[in-house]
This record gives sequence, structure tokens and C-alpha cells, in this order.
Amino acid sequence: MADTVQTGDEVGRILVQVQNDLSQLKKSLSRVIISEPGETLDIQVLDAAISRTEIGIKKHAEEYLKTVNKQVSTLPIIEDNKKKTRKIAKWQPSPESIPNLLPRKYMIVGASPGEKHKAAFAMRLLYNPSHPKNRELIHQNYGIQLPDLQKKTGSNVGAKKVDTSPKVGSSAVVPAEVRNNNLHLCPNDMKADIASPEKQDPPPSAADLCLQTFVKPKDSSPSKIGMFERAGKRQTDVNQSKDIVQAHRISHLHRPPTWTITTPPPTAASDSKLPQGPARLSPLSPQCAPALPPVPISKHCFSIVDGRIDPCCTEFCAFKKQYCLCWGPLMEALWRLEQLMQEYAVPHARVCDQRLVALMQTGELDWGGGGVGHLLSVLENQEEVWELMQRPGQRYRGEGGRQAAAERIQASWRCHQARTAYLRQQRRKWAAETIAISWLLHAQVGRVRKSLQATRLRQLENYRSMAEYLADNWKHLSTSRRTIIHVPSLGYSEQQRRSLTGFDILQNTQMGRLCDIRDENIEVIYVCPVRLGEDLLHYYTQLLGLQGAVETGDLSAVPASSAKRFTILTPEAYEHFPNHNMCVSTLLKYSPRTLRRIKDLIQGKHAYIVSGVPHMDDLAVADELGVPVLGPEPAVAQLYGTKSGARRIFTSAGVSVPPGHGDIYTLQQLYECLAQLMTDHLEVQRWLFKMDGEFGSRGTAYCDVSHLSFRSWALQKYRRHGPQLWRMAWAQEPVLIKFQEEVPALLASHAKLFNTSCYPSWISFLEHFLKEGGTVEAYPPSDSVTCLTVDLLVEPGGEVHMLSCGDQLHEPGSMQVVGCSMPQTSICQHTLHSICMRVGQACHQRHILGHLSLDLVTFLELGTLEQQVWAVDLDIGYSNQLAMTQMMLFMTSGTLNCRTGCLEVPPLVINSKASARHKAPKALSVTSRFAVMSSKLFHTNLSMVHYSVFFQMCKAHRIGFDIKERQGSVFALHDSTERKSLGLVTISPDLKGALLTFAHNLSIIHQEISAPNLQGKTNFKKLIKNIEEVVGVTIQNAEIEKSA
Repeated sequence: MADTVQTGDEVGRILVQVQNDLSQLKKSLSRVIISEPGETLDIQVLDAAISRTEIGIKKHAEEYLKTVNKQVSTLPIIEDNKKKTRKIAKWQPSPESIPNLLPRKYMIVGASPGEKHKAAFAMRLLYNPSHPKNRELIHQNYGIQLPDLQKKTGSNVGAKKVDTSPKVGSSAVVPAEVRNNNLHLCPNDMKADIASPEKQDPPPSAADLCLQTFVKPKDSSPSKIGMFERAGKRQTDVNQSKDIVQAHRISHLHRPPTWTITTPPPTAASDSKLPQGPARLSPLSPQCAPALPPVPISKHCFSIVDGRIDPCCTEFCAFKKQYCLCWGPLMEALWRLEQLMQEYAVPHARVCDQRLVALMQTGELDWGGGGVGHLLSVLENQEEVWELMQRPGQRYRGEGGRQAAAERIQASWRCHQARTAYLRQQRRKWAAETIAISWLLHAQVGRVRKSLQATRLRQLENYRSMAEYLADNWKHLSTSRRTIIHVPSLGYSEQQRRSLTGFDILQNTQMGRLCDIRDENIEVIYVCPVRLGEDLLHYYTQLLGLQGAVETGDLSAVPASSAKRFTILTPEAYEHFPNHNMCVSTLLKYSPRTLRRIKDLIQGKHAYIVSGVPHMDDLAVADELGVPVLGPEPAVAQLYGTKSGARRIFTSAGVSVPPGHGDIYTLQQLYECLAQLMTDHLEVQRWLFKMDGEFGSRGTAYCDVSHLSFRSWALQKYRRHGPQLWRMAWAQEPVLIKFQEEVPALLASHAKLFNTSCYPSWISFLEHFLKEGGTVEAYPPSDSVTCLTVDLLVEPGGEVHMLSCGDQLHEPGSMQVVGCSMPQTSICQHTLHSICMRVGQACHQRHILGHLSLDLVTFLELGTLEQQVWAVDLDIGYSNQLAMTQMMLFMTSGTLNCRTGCLEVPPLVINSKASARHKAPKALSVTSRFAVMSSKLFHTNLSMVHYSVFFQMCKAHRIGFDIKERQGSVFALHDSTERKSLGLVTISPDLKGALLTFAHNLSIIHQEISAPNLQGKTNFKKLIKNIEEVVGVTIQNAEIEKSA
């Protein structure tokens, strides 16, 4: 490589020396004067020889300089000649050693975007000599070490400045095509006729050439200059020669990198003519400096008319002349722009040369890149052109429009056909998949249904076999040690369970079931639907541990072992289904750990399940535990647990029922039945509508017939015919027709609901009434009506026992039962016992076993004043009243005799002090008690008081239970979290005292937990009002008895 460089330097030195010598010789010959006569000098021959030599040397010099111009050259170091000797500049390496400076994005095929970005960034650094990384990058890529200009000052400033622009040699090698242009040359050059292509004079010396600078455009950058280089290198040799002409058209407003005319090192002959040191870069003399007047940035905007550019247009010719060095990319862009204007039939478009050049410099148009938006950005009226191009069908008005339209139509039609076929295939595929999935799901559901049916059939068979075992061994089982698994499950329908708020707490209102342990042969496993806290567990442990103290009347007695005979379990599924309102049986079914615990507790013992409202999952739990269920089959309970089913049982038992009709499912049937009932029983002023599947007062509505204007006319008709003839159809026909006409309007206008929490209006109630079925019954035609509830136990052997009986307490103006007074005092005990036995036997005949709740209504018939008793409802399952009765019996250690209607409390055994007069214990006579109880007390402010504070408050107001006297108040707590509901039992020697104590307790609690501005939601006030009415009636009855 070094040899090549040295050889190139020698050749260059020789060529320059020969050119200078020939030039000097030519000038000397022009001044030759013939002084001696007779001598002849053939100057023409010598001039021709010199010219041939010059042409040969010039030819070889051009070829040599064309090769050398591709090298990266360095400027000579500017130094002080006084201190240092002048050094002759050497040439740079040969062209083979210099890499091609084309942008690497054209050389790298298949390069990644990151590599392309790095290559472009490196080229920008190479084009910018002022960048701090330029020196380092040139050294890394080309091995050229440039001086650090920023660290030197004064005369020692480094002058080796890398110039990556194309190099131009001496004027002797300027192509002939360029010499035709009007170059700005110095006067000495003009004298030497360098600009004339016809004259072949010797080239001037290197000292006579002027240094001309090339200035970048105003918006140019190193990357844009590189774009000019790429454009020039793609042209032919003729286009390459035009790079020199571009110099005088560029403005010198900013300081750009210079394009230097590089000359070989001078010879010794011409060395004296070159300036020394810094004088070499000093400004030239006015005679030698080129005339470069400041030229402003030109703007050549030309037009494209009807998709064609006029090549003879002055502006276009000026634009082409100015940007001749990069005409290739511009011509390609203009051709594409013409094609676009022709295709869209644009009549006129103005092209801005500056935008076009800027777009070309960005490289967006390289290799056919750039979209329509880029091409239109070079137009001055691009908005108008774009608006024209956006017109529908504009593409088909231009060149090749018919062909494009035909192709578009054909493509659209083929696309439509393909799309239609695709959609048809997709629809068939979707249909096939849907059918397949539906069939698979149907088959899977069928298999699951069959499996469930087989499982339930097996569970039902096991239940029946266990029921037979329970019936055969009930007498022995009821007197031996046994374990009762209490599952307080409310097996209502899913819709009913979801409509109830606080369903888990509602199921836990029967905590009194724990008091079954008062029988020493019974152990209780209570499945609790909620998680009880330590405070509630401690409370019930202390309460049930009082059995010994209650029996002896001594508080210092040792706690009985009864507290160890009960277990409270909570199914773990409660945590997984907190908001699903599942009944306890379902939760227990999905709680394997709790089932395993129960199995361990009952292993080797007699046990059976006492459920609440029957549900199918009761059988699943019983089958899993292998124990019988004291209750009916769920299907039987669902059939006779409705209002219509209860009427059928009462009718078969021969018990009086209110006038009415059941199993109503259509609106026409409802109208006809109601009109017939109103005609048959004109004395009834109110009719009740009871929904079959509902409980309590949720599904009960009423309508008063006093709103009918013709009722007095109907009563006159009844009195005229008399009771006997009124039963005849011909006597009732006019009144019946009138009632049938008025019933629809009467119900629509005057039908009302007792409880609007579930059914807010008559329309919604009527919709569900006709869907589920229901009954129409008469309300007792009396101002004084008493309701009572009797709890029955139908044993598997067929015996019927009355477990509790009490008069109901209602909220004023409602049929919602909130409590009761016990024992009942409304009906003769013999009559009550007879009704209960008949109903129990009728239930046993229909395989209805277990616990039942019978609702009765008693009143005095108008006219005869005879007491009437109607059976109005039958609930299958363990009731809240029975649970509170068990707690009352546990705290009094008494017995409820329903045959006599008396709550008997055993006498206390009092041990007198050891004395001469008292040597034996004294036995007191048997006493009776009355109790008022409720398990549905509700007050939202209770949640703000903890149970410990609550009991301290009750103790301060003397609310408690006296074990010695076996009277007082006992609370039944339901949950530890919300604490909004509780149960209360008050026991007193007389009914009036029990009622007043109950009302007094509620009043004290309400006053303590409420403020004038924070009353809360409660049913305390309504219940107190009802108790006051009952107390008033009790006082009146007592006065009547005394007077009698």
C-alpha cells in the first residue's frame, strides 16, 4: 500500500513538472525575437511538437486524476515557516484502499432495521466534520488520524481537515463538456483561454488556479449533501462532469464544508510561485479572484398541465439547470407525479422545487418509496388536488381509467363471489359446529341428568328404608340414648331464597333447638348456617350449663354436664358460597369435612336428622351420613305444604275451613270463583288471596267488598229468599251476574297487599298468583279475630303429640306473625285437641311425618255468638315457636300440657336451716306460668352495641331471669356479625304480667340504643302497640268474668 502511494506521488510530481515546463517554454517562444538576419526559426513545427506532447500528458493526467479524485484527501498543515521547514504534501492512498462512501443502506442487503439505522447515523457523522465523533469515526473506518482542532491554538491549529466531498483536480483535467458552461474564472485564466474548448493551450500551473468554495443550500444538511452525491454517482460520466458546475449556483450564506480543488505537490520550478505558510490560504488578488455575486435562493415553481410538464417552460428549464447534479432522482419523482396527475385527470398542479428537492433529500422516494401523500406534498395547490382526487370515480376519468374501472369491477365481483362463498362455508361450518356442540352438550346433560336421577332414586330408596326402620324402632329409640342432628334448613325455592335479605341469619333463628339436651338421653349436633363468635359460644355454653341450677333453684350448684352434650358445627361451604342464599342442607352437602366430623360424632350411636322446611338435599345428607330423617319426603311436602294442599288435608280431616276455593290458575277461574263465593256468602266483607308457594304474609292480598254499590241490593235479595232458598241457583242468578260484571273492576281498583316487600303491586302479585296457583278464602266476618299456632309431632308409628300452642302476636294492620303468648287461651282445650288429632292423622295417612305447624282462626259468629274455629294454614317443618318453647321449658324446667292448656312449673325444694322446728325439706305446690316469646325482633341500632355492653345495660335496668322464682326474661342471640335481630322470652305467673314485662323490655332497649335523631328501623314499636291492645282485651275479659 505504501509503494502504491509513493509511486502515485512521483507520477503526479512528474506530470505537474512537465506541464509547468511546457507552459514556460510556450511563453518563452512567444517572446523570441530574431536578431540576426538570414536565420530562420521554424516555430510552428516546435509549437506542434509541444502541443502533441501536451495533449498526451493531458490525456494521461486526466485518467490519473479521475482515479485520484475518488480518494480522501487532507489539507496541508498550516504552520509557521519561520519555525519549521516547509514539507511537501503527499498524496493519499490509492483508490483501491478507499472504501466506497455510498450510503450503507444501498450496500447492505437484508440488513436489520437497527443496522440500517446505525449505518445512516455513521454516514451523517462522516458528512459533518464539526461533529465530535467525526474524527474518531474516520480513524476507525479508514485508518486516518486527524488532528484535534479544539486543543490547538494560534499557528499550531491542526489543518488536516477531512473532506469527503468529490475532489476536483487542476483545470487541465476539467472535461470539455463543462468548459462550455459560463464558469466564473479569474482574468489570468481567461487570458490563457482555459474556458475555450477549441484552443488546446497548455494547462496553467497549480498556482494560477483559484480555490472556489461550495456552499450548502439554506436547508441543507450533511445527509442531504450525501444525497446529492448518490444522485451524481448514479449518472453517466457526462453527468459526473456537471458536479463542478454546481459550485457557482450555491449561496454562501452559511459556513459550509468546502469543496477543494486539490493539486499535486508542486515541482521545484514552480515552488517559488506558491505562497509560503499561512500565506497559501490568504485571499487571492482581485485579478485572480472569481467574480461570484451573491445569488439569492431561487424558487422555480412550474406547472403540470393535464398530467404533462412543458420541457420548454422557463421555470422548468431553470429548475433543471440548477439541480442538474441530482437530476436522476428528481426526474424519477417528476415522472411519478406526472403519472399520478394523468391517472386522476388533474387539470393543473403547481410543483414547488424546494419541496421536491427536500423530499428527494429525505430519501422517501428512493427505490420507488413514498406514497401519494409524499408526492402531493411537493405541490403548492395540494389541497385542491387532493380534494379533486377524493371525488368518487375520479381515478377512472384519467389515463387508463376504463381499464382500471374494468379491473376494479372484475376484482369487486370476484371478491363478492369469493366472500359469498366464504360466508356460506363459514355459516355451514358454524352450523355444523353448533349442532355438534349442542349435541355433545345435550348428551352430556342427558348423562348428568340420568346420573342425578339414579342418585336421587337411590337416596329416596335409602330414605324409605330408613323411614321403615325408624317406624319399627321409634318407641325404643325415643326412650334410649340418641343423637339428634338439627339442621335448621329453610328449603324454599331458589327464587324465594334470593328474594330474602339476611337469609343465613333467618335460618339461625332456631338456636333454641339446643335446649333439647334437657333430656338426659339426648345429645344435640346443631348445624349452624353462620359462623358464631366466641361471645355467642360462651353465652350458650353458660346458658345451657344452668340446667342444674334451674332444677335445684341454687345458683351455687355445680354446672350440669348438659353443656358437654351439644356441638355446634358450621359447614365450610359457607365461606365458598357467602352470597348464594343456600339452605343449610345444601351447604352441608358440599362440606365433606363437616360430614366427616358428624360421622365421627355419631359413630356407634342412634341418630336421626330433624330438618326444617324439607328439601331434596336432606336426603343426600342423610344418605351420606347413613341416618334416617324425621320428616316427609320432599315431594310430598311440596305437594301438601301449599295453601291448596292444606285445604285438601283439612277437608279430608273434617275440620272447618274458611269459605273459599283452591287450585286457581287462570284469571277467568279467579273471577268466576270470587263472584260465586261473594254470592254464597254475602256476610263476608273481606276476601283473601293466598299464593300457594309463599309463606307468612308475603303472598297474601285482600279485597273489601264494601266498595260495591249494589251490595245493599244483594243483601235485600238474600233476606227476601232466606238462607234455605238462597242456596238455589235461580235465587242467586241476578246477584251472581252482577258480581261477575263488577269483580274485574273491583280487584283492579281495591285489591291490596299485606306485605309489599316481594310484590309491590297487585299486577305483579296477580301474575305470580296465576303462575304458581293459589286460593281465595274468606276473612272471618268479625271485629275480634284471634289466631293461634299449634306445633304437632307426627311420629313414624302414627301417634300425634301437641308440643306447643300459643296465641299469635301480629304487627298492627298486618298478618305477619312476630310472636306468641303461651299457653293459648282462645279455644277450648278439648276442641283444640280434637282438631289437632284429626289433622295429624290425616297427615300420617299421606306419609307426612315429623314436625307440623297448624294455624287456626277463632271468632264469634255474628247473630248466634257461637265460637267458630277455622283451620287456615299448615306448615311442614320445625317452627320458630317450637324452638322458643324449648328454651322456655329449659329455663323453667317445666312442662307444657296442651290438653289442659297449662304451663306447669315443678315446685322448688327449699332446705331450711337446721333447727329443732325444721328437720325436713318443705315442698311447695305446683305453680303455673305464662310466657310471651318472639324470635323475630329487629332493630338496626343493635349492631352498634356489643353483646357485653348489651347485657350490662339489661342488668342495670333489672332485665334478667330469676332462677329461684323461675320468671324473668331470656334472650336468644342469632349472630355475631350484624347483631340486628334477637329473640326474647318473658315468663310471669300471669298472662298480663308476661305481656307487660315483654313490652317494658322492648321499650327500655329501644330507649337505650336509640337517639331522637337516630331511631333506626325496628318492629319494637308495632309489637308494643299490639301487646297494649291484647292487654286491653285481657282486662276486658277479666272484668266480664268477674261480673258473671
